[in-house]
Amino acid sequence: MKIAHLKTNHIADPLGFTIDKPIFSWIVEDTSDTVQTAAQVVVYSDDDCQQVIFDSGKIEGQEINSLGYQPALQLQPRTRYYWRVSVWGETEQATSEIAWFETAKMDEPWEAEWITPDFANNKTHPILYRPFELPSGVVSARAYICGLGLYHFELNGEKVGEEYLTPYCNAYDQWIQYQTFDVTDQLTAGENLISVMLGNGWYKGRYGANGGAVDFYGDQFALLCELHITLTTGEKIVLGTDSSWNAQPSPVIESDIFDGEVYDARITKNVPSDEVFPVQVIDLDMSRLEARRSLPVKIMEEIKPLQVIHTPAGETVLDMGQNMTGWLRFKTSAPAGTRIRLQFGEVLQEGNFFRENLRTARAEYEYIADGSETIVEPYFTFFGFRYVKITGWSGEPSLDDFVGCVVYSEMDIIGNIETSNEKVNQLFRNALWGQKGNFVDIPTDCPQRDERLGWTGDIQVFSGTACFNMDTGAFFTKYCYDLAKEQAKLGGMVPYIVPMSNLNKGGSSAWGDVATIMPWNMYEFYGDVSILEQQYESMRGWVDYIKGVDDNSGGHRLWTEGFHFGDWLALDGRDPVYTRRGGTPEDYISSAFYCYSARLVSKAAAILGKEDDAQTYMHLSAEVKAAIQDEYFTPTGRLAIPTQTGYLLALFMDLVANEYRERVEQDFIARLMEDNGQLRTGFVGTPYLCRVLSNIGANELAYKLLLNEEYPSWIYAINLGATTIWERWNSINPDGSISSTGMNSLNHYAYGSIVEWMYRDMCGLNPAAGDVPGFRHALIAPKPDSSLVWAKAEYQSAAGPYESSWEIDGAGCFTLNISIPFNARATVVLPQAQLGHISLNDAPLTDAIQDGDTVTTTLGAGRYKLLYPLETT
Repeated sequence: MKIAHLKTNHIADPLGFTIDKPIFSWIVEDTSDTVQTAAQVVVYSDDDCQQVIFDSGKIEGQEINSLGYQPALQLQPRTRYYWRVSVWGETEQATSEIAWFETAKMDEPWEAEWITPDFANNKTHPILYRPFELPSGVVSARAYICGLGLYHFELNGEKVGEEYLTPYCNAYDQWIQYQTFDVTDQLTAGENLISVMLGNGWYKGRYGANGGAVDFYGDQFALLCELHITLTTGEKIVLGTDSSWNAQPSPVIESDIFDGEVYDARITKNVPSDEVFPVQVIDLDMSRLEARRSLPVKIMEEIKPLQVIHTPAGETVLDMGQNMTGWLRFKTSAPAGTRIRLQFGEVLQEGNFFRENLRTARAEYEYIADGSETIVEPYFTFFGFRYVKITGWSGEPSLDDFVGCVVYSEMDIIGNIETSNEKVNQLFRNALWGQKGNFVDIPTDCPQRDERLGWTGDIQVFSGTACFNMDTGAFFTKYCYDLAKEQAKLGGMVPYIVPMSNLNKGGSSAWGDVATIMPWNMYEFYGDVSILEQQYESMRGWVDYIKGVDDNSGGHRLWTEGFHFGDWLALDGRDPVYTRRGGTPEDYISSAFYCYSARLVSKAAAILGKEDDAQTYMHLSAEVKAAIQDEYFTPTGRLAIPTQTGYLLALFMDLVANEYRERVEQDFIARLMEDNGQLRTGFVGTPYLCRVLSNIGANELAYKLLLNEEYPSWIYAINLGATTIWERWNSINPDGSISSTGMNSLNHYAYGSIVEWMYRDMCGLNPAAGDVPGFRHALIAPKPDSSLVWAKAEYQSAAGPYESSWEIDGAGCFTLNISIPFNARATVVLPQAQLGHISLNDAPLTDAIQDGDTVTTTLGAGRYKLLYPLETT
């Protein structure tokens, strides 16, 4: 038995994060035992584990939950706590290695002050610095730091940490994050030098909707830094930013999220330079400072370019082979004054470099050489790209001179899918790459053009897929925190984008429902009730906002007012003015989400023990459902909204009266056949398309949609060379030409929500509904089809590793291999099965129930092989 994956608040060994209530989680592996019989958690104040400050004692049974155990601790600022857990099974026992978390400053007052360079204008990028001496060696040292817009932090000429784009992207008018770094090993007795380079970033650069705004959150560079140092003599020193610091111009002379960066290596980065300027202490609101919630953004992968292309237009272009987010690192020894220019794009057109779909984003990096041999990469920007056009290069570029740095927030990749169809495998990889590329601190719509915003609708439809692919617990918790902050400014209305930046608007159905759907998904996937506690007022506030709109328009328990994006980019739009919103009426979509979100709030309230709220919102949901049936269904049960998305919402969100459900299911299938078996859905309908089909007895149609290679389809893009998910079904035309440039991203994950169906239905992995979230109880219900020979899903759930893989042989014999982790169980639903014909681990399956053409059994932890002939209907 081994205990692994120890995390505090979904983060391994978090340093300086906001931790009001530490919640410990872990996974038990490598054991033949199946059930936890007891557990114990101990917290220490020292790494030798001698000073116990909390001991749960050995507690029998399941009271100590590996998905989230919260010890009773009174936390102190700037303090490291160590913890470990012991677990007993039926025959084995194990004790984990030591994990830790360290608090930030908490409520401790700052001794440092905000400073800004005393330059003639606030556009010149600065380096702020201070030399200092230490009389002896260092036992421990921490830096608590925030730089606006972005900062690059060095001690004694070496970068501190592995993070980029700090202090990250959030609603700066609401709160400002500071980070904590352990700098013990970078300080020495004698002379030391601290230096911080600042860039524009999200705070003061061009950012936001409709091309963005400059200086939206602030128009001054600013730095706050406080070093806490303990010397070998026992002396404690605090060194903070104040008027004794100096400034000098930075070699970064331009920086911007959208436009890129210009770096002049002839301007020294070493300090002090010949140009020394004083700094000013400025009055920024210290009450907005909070310890970090953002995960580190790091270079998570490095890839080499595939080839150097010489285009028909005479351009030199690198092909990275993958649409990615990050930047290009290169090696150069170009003569002084040489200007090397890199421009970034997603696609070639007629064999030439192309970037018109980036709209006004300049998206380029310019390096002015100083004649020395050096390795170059940007500090304060990132790009979404596959192709890089190079100008100004001395000689012929060599592939060995370049590395693609893939940048995203540090999260474990916990899910994987493989099938017998390589194009389906590529589709899965495309969705995962889309998630990587758009999870740079916030979940963005796209990483390349003049947008890169946290659109709520996009992540609402993709959040389930995201939770399967990566451990998004901490990442989404930070986004939800920002969402609630912005929502509070709008009286409960959820904005279109989070952070709002310059788009102070919201209230669209499906987009705003991220406030209820994302926290509920997180609870189901991770089993951590704290996200519901954090977001409950936001969840309730959103539904109360909708109800207020409803009440003000007559109280009909329908949502018929306001602007809505509709079934965005659906293919059935008939209105020539609003064709992007699809053909499903917006009042119907809105009312459906009104009903669904009220139901989720009721469920969350029940879990939190808020029984009155649970009854209130369940009653509200029932009223909306009744009103929908009165308004949008005929007395004989026919849906009056005969679009694909209309049917999908009715069936997925349980809007249909029970006696008419079968009719609506058949009408939906007929609708699909009228559409020649092709999808017509947009952002709202697509996530539910195959999921609904597989669960109404039309599984074969779900696979036909998955495997369709003609437009519109997922494989259509694969056949045209896509390596990420496109924004539009036809982002690229069959001849390889781009379909439009006004709104056409080639890295836009919304339609990648098909991957959730792959996990849940194709391979059958689901968190079981009910009182056991976090995959402690799973529902394994694969829905195979003969169009695939085999499919396999692996998922490192909060409870431990699951596997569900199936294969159909030439004789129609179905093999299902399942792995269920320690202390978990699964309800297994076998399709097209007949009890009496099924073997379990080479013995007859007897403890099971026949229900129509399915057989259901419950299995505990372990590995299982089920084998039987598929029954034909």
